[in-house]
Amino acid sequence: MGKRRKPSPPSRAGLAVLTTAVAGGAVLASGTAHAEPTPTLASVKEQVDRLNEEAEQSVERYNGFQDRQQKLQGEANRIQEKVARGQEAMNELRTRLGVVAADQYRSNGMDPGIQLMLDSDPAAYLERASVQNQVAGSQTNLLKQAQEEQRKLDQDRAEAAATLAELDTVGASLGAQKNQIQTKLAQAQALLNKLSAAERAKINAQESVDRAKAAAQQAAAADRASRSAERPGTNTPAPPAAGGRSAAVVQFAYAQLGKPYGWSMTGPNSFDCSGLTGAAYRAADIKLPRTSQEQWNAGTRIARSDLQPGDLVFFYGDLHHVGVYIGDGKMIHAPRSGQNIEVLPIGVMPYMGAVRP
Repeated sequence: MGKRRKPSPPSRAGLAVLTTAVAGGAVLASGTAHAEPTPTLASVKEQVDRLNEEAEQSVERYNGFQDRQQKLQGEANRIQEKVARGQEAMNELRTRLGVVAADQYRSNGMDPGIQLMLDSDPAAYLERASVQNQVAGSQTNLLKQAQEEQRKLDQDRAEAAATLAELDTVGASLGAQKNQIQTKLAQAQALLNKLSAAERAKINAQESVDRAKAAAQQAAAADRASRSAERPGTNTPAPPAAGGRSAAVVQFAYAQLGKPYGWSMTGPNSFDCSGLTGAAYRAADIKLPRTSQEQWNAGTRIARSDLQPGDLVFFYGDLHHVGVYIGDGKMIHAPRSGQNIEVLPIGVMPYMGAVRP
């Protein structure tokens, strides 16, 4: 066998290349392990907007659960009062049955034939016997009444138990929605807290630009749709506006400008979106349902070209946002946490339709 040849050492040039490559690899590996991409202002704004929108969706669900909870609580109180009255009636019937039973026992302790024979006044005995028969009949009626009252009482108790169980379920859902809202808002605030004051100002400025651009685009689209609707035979007249009531609605909405958004609030110091619209219509003696989705079904649908001040305008596919139309393509609405009630073009958000209660 021949001798093995030792590998020749690398040249200086080769060592230089190898050293550079290893060092570069070490730097690359270190950078990959520790570097975190810095989010752009645009991406932060997008995340904050998304979290706020999700929070508002949760707010409307929370409002629905809260409204249901209040109704169930009222129903539970009514049923429990009914159960209490039924129990009092049962107690009274039992007392009356006890008296009748005691009287019957005392009078029936001796054989009727013997009583008749021993009675010094048979005619009086026969009269008492007739009365006793009437008492027996009365006892039968009392028993039937007691059985019916017991049946009603059992039914009311079962209804109360079912209502209280549903109340517990709604309460749990209410708590879950509240946690979800607080989590979304905290996440949005945490993102904003990472920005400097200058960066937050840039985001606000960009938001204003985006709003103006969206409003212009939506206004142009609405104008085209309006011209198309004016063709002969295609335009259906809308129902008349609510007269003085619409003026009261708009006047109330204007009076709330600048007040803060407060989730699940219905005034007087803060409002969420459906809380504001509900309060505005209460000022006109009209009661609206609590949530924006329910308010969508609380009146006559109105074409965009037929909007009049006081109409309700709705946004997003799930109708989780609503405002009060004030004319000139604008509305007053309660936007979201951290912002105040404001005037805004209806074209800024995805417009879904309008309702005139």
